[in-house]
This record gives sequence, C-alpha cells and structure tokens, in this order.
Amino acid sequence: MRKIQFAVLLCLSVSLFGGRERISFDQGWNFFRCGNMPDGTTKAEPEGLENPSFSDDGWRELNLPHDWAIEGPFRMDLPNRTGKLPYAGIGWYRKDFKLSKEDKHKEIYLMFDGAMSDTEVWVNGEYAGRWPYGYNSFYFNITEHLNYGEENVVAVRLDNKPDSSRWYPGGGIYRHTYLIKTEPVHVDIWGTFVSTPLVQTNKAIVEIKTDVNNVAGKDSGAEITHQIAAPDSGEIVCSESRKIKAQAGETEKTEMSLTVTDPHLWSVESPDLYTLITEIRQNGETVDKYETKFGIRSVKFTADEGLLINNEPVEIKGVCLHHDLGPLGAAIHKRAIERKLEILQEMGCNAIRTAHNPPSPELLELCDEMGFLVMDEAFDCWEDGKTENDYGRFFEEWHKKDVTNLVRRDRNHPSVIFWSSGNEVKEQWQGEEGREVSRKLTGIFHELDPTRPVTVGCNNVKSGFNGFQNTFDIIGFNYKPHIYGKFAKENPNMPFLSSESASCVSSRGEYFFPVKQKKDQGFFQFHVSSYDLYAPSWASRPDLEFEGQDRVPQCIGEFVWTGFDYIGEPTPYNKDKTNLLNFQSEEEKIAMQQKMDEIGGKAPSRSSYFGIMDLCGFKKDRFYIYQARWRPEKPMVHILPHWNWPERKGEITPVHVYTSGDEAELFLNGTSLGRKKKGEYEYRLVWDEVKYQAGELRAVAYKDGKKWASEVVTTTNEPAKIELEAGSKTIKADGSDLSFVKVKITDNLGKLVPRSDNMVYFEIEGPGEIAAVGNGDQTSHEPFQASRRKAFNGLCLAIIRSYKGETGEIKLTAKSRNLSSDSAVITVE
Repeated sequence: MRKIQFAVLLCLSVSLFGGRERISFDQGWNFFRCGNMPDGTTKAEPEGLENPSFSDDGWRELNLPHDWAIEGPFRMDLPNRTGKLPYAGIGWYRKDFKLSKEDKHKEIYLMFDGAMSDTEVWVNGEYAGRWPYGYNSFYFNITEHLNYGEENVVAVRLDNKPDSSRWYPGGGIYRHTYLIKTEPVHVDIWGTFVSTPLVQTNKAIVEIKTDVNNVAGKDSGAEITHQIAAPDSGEIVCSESRKIKAQAGETEKTEMSLTVTDPHLWSVESPDLYTLITEIRQNGETVDKYETKFGIRSVKFTADEGLLINNEPVEIKGVCLHHDLGPLGAAIHKRAIERKLEILQEMGCNAIRTAHNPPSPELLELCDEMGFLVMDEAFDCWEDGKTENDYGRFFEEWHKKDVTNLVRRDRNHPSVIFWSSGNEVKEQWQGEEGREVSRKLTGIFHELDPTRPVTVGCNNVKSGFNGFQNTFDIIGFNYKPHIYGKFAKENPNMPFLSSESASCVSSRGEYFFPVKQKKDQGFFQFHVSSYDLYAPSWASRPDLEFEGQDRVPQCIGEFVWTGFDYIGEPTPYNKDKTNLLNFQSEEEKIAMQQKMDEIGGKAPSRSSYFGIMDLCGFKKDRFYIYQARWRPEKPMVHILPHWNWPERKGEITPVHVYTSGDEAELFLNGTSLGRKKKGEYEYRLVWDEVKYQAGELRAVAYKDGKKWASEVVTTTNEPAKIELEAGSKTIKADGSDLSFVKVKITDNLGKLVPRSDNMVYFEIEGPGEIAAVGNGDQTSHEPFQASRRKAFNGLCLAIIRSYKGETGEIKLTAKSRNLSSDSAVITVE
C-alpha cells in the first residue's frame, strides 16, 4: 500500500544584527484617497503623486497597518457579500526617510507583508516595482533609487477594484512593512530552507539549504556558519562552517547537514522551537547574522493510519479563518490573532486553514508557538475567476511568482503541514485542461518544497473520481460527507479530509419557534436560529459531518467553515435581493419585505453567520458541540436555548444539550424530564416536548454511568447593571497591544440578561484609546470606530489599545440609561 510521507524540520526567518538590520517601516506615513470615495462620490486622481517634489501637506497622517475601509460608513448600495463597506478605490501612501552615508555600500530592501491591492511603488520618483496580489508578501531591492545622507521619499499606490472579492478584503497597507539593510554578501530574503530526512527520539538530521547573495564587485572570500540553539536554554547543540564560493554578482546555494541529539520534538502538545543562527564572516568580520526559529518534527499522511506527527496519530480538528479581525477590520493586530487562537484552543481546535489566501506572518508565528497545524492556502481561484476583478485576471502572469513568495516565506514554519493550491476552483469542471492547470501548480509547490503535500478544496463530487484527485497529493472535500465511503473504497491508498465542513449558520442568542428540522427554515428578521440545525443548500449541521467521519476513519479530519464570523458573505442573506421563500410563514415574509422596503430593498446583513464564534469572538452555542467532540476528556455540558421566554408560557420550547458525556438528565424546576443516552452517530441530546415555565433548567451529564458535569440556565430579572471583563488586565506600552473588554448586561443578581439590547456609552482615561467596538449583530450598521455600542443579546465589546511609550493605568467606564455603570482598569507597562 502506497503511503505519502513528508518528514520535515521547519523554520521562520526573523530580524537581525551583525551587518543586517530589519527596521519597522510602519511609522509616519501620509495617506490620500481618490477614485471611489467612502460617501459614494468619486474624486479624480491627481497626477505626479509619486514625485518627491509633490507636496502632501494636508494628507492624513497615520501609522501602519491601516485598513481604509473599516472606517465605513456601511452603505446599503454596496454588496452584502463584501460587507457593505467602501473598500473599492485608489489610495496613495507617502513617507519621508533618511539613510546615513555609512549605508551607501549596503543593499536596501523594502518589504510589505501585504497591501490591498495591486501595489505600485516609487522611490524618489523612480519606479521600484509592482505586486498585484493583495494577500501575498513581497519586497523590492530599492538600493539603486536611494539618496544617502539626505531625504528619500517612497510613494505607494494601491488600486482596489470593485467586485474583486467574494468577502470583505479590506483596503490599504494593512500588514506590516520593513526596511531591510544588508552587506553586499548576505543571506537572501527568505533564503533558508530547513528539513529533516531523519527524526528519531534520540537524534534528528537537520539539512539546511541557504541562498547566499554576493552583489559585491569582487569575490566574496566569505565563510558561512550554522549553529543550532536549544529551546529555552539557548545552549548551542551543534554547528558547522563552510567556505562560500559565490563570485561577484552570483547567488550560491549552500547545503549542510547537522545532527541534533536527543531533540525536543515539535508537536501540538509540545510546540518546542529551536533557533538556527546563520552567520556569514568576511575577512574575519561578521557581515550577516540571521536567526531562525524552527521546530523538529516529522509528518506523514497515510491512508491507513491517518496523519502522523512524530509517528503519533493526530486528528485534524480544524477551522477555516478569513483574514479580517472583526471590528478591527483587515489591519493586522497580533494580539487579536492570538485571542482568536486562545478561544479555538479552549474549544479543542488544533488546526487552521488560511481561507482562501496566504496568511499574515503573525498568524504562522503564533501557530508555531501555540501548537496549531496549518493548511497554507494560495488562491480562491485560478485562471477562471469567480468575480469580475478577482485574481483570475492576474493568474497567468503572476501565479508562479505568488506561489514562489508564499512557499519561500512559509516553508520553514513547523505549523505548516501542507499547502493548498486552490479553493473550489472552476477548473474542477474543465476536464483535462483544468487538470493540467492543477498539475502545473502542484509541480511548482513540489519544486520549491519537496517535503510537503499539496491539496485542493474540491466542491465538485466528481473531482474525487475523474482523475482530478491525481493532480495533487491529498484531496480535500468541501461539504461531501455522503461520499466519503465511496471515495475510500475506490481510492484506498489516498488520504483525504474535509477541507470545508458544515457551514452551519446561526446568530448568537437568537432562537425561533416552532423549531423545525429542515435546514432552510430557521431564518427570520435577517437572523438565523441558534439551534444549530440550519445551513445553506450545499451544507449541513455539524452532526452530519461527524457521522461521515466516524463511518469512514480514512478521513483524517476537518476544517469547519468557519471558526469566527467574518465581514461579508452573510449567507443566507448574501444576495442583494434576498430570497424570502424559505421563511416560516406568510406573515413573516410580509414583515421581512416591509423591513427591506424601508431600507432600500436589500437585506441589511453585512457579516457572516457561519462562525462558531461571532464577529466579536463571543461563543455561539455551536462552540460547545465541537468542544464536546474535540475535548472528550473535559467534563462539560451545555444547554440551549436561554430560558427567558415570558411570551411562551405553556408552549413547547425544545431543549438541546451538548455534552462530552454519553448521557444526561434534564430537570425543569426540580422535576426530571427524563434521562437520555446518545445513540450511535448521535451528537446531541434533545428534549422536544418541553413546555416553557419560568425558573431553572438543569442538566446533569453522565459518563460510563458516573456523574460527569452539570449546568444550570435560569430565567433572569430585568436588566439592572453593566459588568465589564477585561481580557488582558496588563498590556504593553507599544502602541499596538490590545485588551478586549467584554461588556455584559446583567440583572440585579449578576446574571446575563440574554435578550437585552441597551445602548452602552464608553468613557476612557489614561494612556490608551478605544480602537474599536462591536456586538456580533450581523445586521448592525453602527460604526466600529465609536465610543458607544448597543448590546446584542446581552453583550458588546470594547477593544482598548495602548499609546506608544506611555505607561500607567487606563480606566474604561461603561454607562447606560437606567443601569448601574461599571469600570475596568488596565495597566500599561
């Protein structure tokens, strides 16, 4: 039986010293916008904005990262699928900077982690280069354009076309930028590649390939040394040196093999990271020193044993993530990504799919450190695009350059275990012509990185049987649990996974009655019932995906669509003219249509309903059905819905229970409503005939006949006060660290009032600011950048950001009419 095996040791290049400087280039930019404007008007683009002599006085001053679209406003004339936010338009950024005369002999690179989109760069009025793909990282060697000892001007033009995306792309230089200075002889950008042909408990063979540039006007006469430092202690465990033979103007590809004895292996449970120190010496002096974090681990994908990390089986318990950070928009914030990953780990998630594009470097750094596995995805489309102005128009000219940058940047992360060349590409349906495109892409990935497999997320049932599955290494099925058995039987040697699963939709805290089982009937007033039964036509509730995997163990796991709600793509209200056929009654259809007529004939929805968490990171009920499955060792039980239904007295109000136990008993006001046991392929316990009466619901779960966990849900009193919970009580004074403050509307006993929607006003004192607010309501058009927010089903959020270089205490106070206020104190140090 054939096995696909990939054994790798991986690394991540970071900033340095000893002849190399990697300097943040984020501060002190001026910004100007033209073309399509936020208010719906258009502004002509002036000429000559790239010229150093152009005066940008009056332009907006800002620091990067910057998303120009998240500032809004939401507009009903803009598409639902891209969040009703004004991302389309042209943006210019300009920055003045100086270089010392001592830098004149150096090579200078300007790096962008990502800019949305179609970036063009000028330095001192001279054209430095272009990069169209808004999600990829890129850089230009700007040495020949620079002045030394006097001012330099860099000008950046971005052109975000309308109809360029199926979700919210953001706009602007939304990731970090860097100026990199090197000596003429230096390690190339992303120039190291580390792998391990042998990984054992007592030793690992570390192979290091390094591209060394010699742009000097003479032969280098240099030496390269690799040292490996142990996790935590920093002790050097092995080293090796070699002469560099590169002639002037050449790049030399060096290869070395080192042995690490008794290695600390990187895994989901123990994400230990070594440090590779690469040093280049010339005439006895260090001219480049390049540090690399990496992890030693082996990876094998097999059809019979599944995924093996260090020869131990690992089930992929993953989610798909879009790149936006909710109320913060597309602008990168490392703490916001870390918070997402912390919530996912609590749920039991161990893997991320970067849907559907290259991620930020920060996401991969955190996945390395926290122990997540990553499917690193390149494209949402290939040559045949999905929207008028998407990547399809660039594919032919740019796909190899984009894959090259993606792989060279990310191939050394221990978290990245496979590549995805595409998602639901139209070439699936195009016979041999489409298969040839897929083979070509797989070949590019394998040439750049022969250690990892390549997959494609396929939504065409035939893709697993018509030969398309043989154009890459592992097939990913999107929403196809019903064909797992057939595929496993006909492809016994090929591992597969669910690259997109479930696509269940819900609104946090919304429940509609009567509860119907058909997946297209839980929609009302532009929300979706949180009974976790409802999904678009192609998708299903989580239970059906669980059953598909349990019936066919050859499936190595899943990536749920999605971990968090994201801006745009608000299915089932995604289309501009919403289909009302599936709503529950004629009266409700009429009410919906009237509401739509009042707001311009479209659904107000501007963010997705797919998330296990809402746009603010608050848990929906679905969090607990995944936690019950993915953390079976954790005693837990969760009851839904909430128990505030005064208008439903005596009416049937079904109760669902999620638990990691195997049975549970439900009590209403102390009276048992029966004890139920999970059957085979049953993942929730349901009491369909509960008649509502105010008071207390209590569920007691059992496992192997013993009490396992319990939970109580009670009817609350009226809203009485505000309670604040600061996610981080101490943050750094770096101007970018964040504290996420959860705002709860509670009764006089401190219990969350689930249907409350009070307006909350914020006041802030001290060395910080309110970066954004939100509440998770997919239909709200309140601005994210504000000092007030309406609660949605009892909750809202304030995100606090420190001021750079200022320490002390931030005091956030929340007030609301007729409610007691509350304050949270955050220390900045």
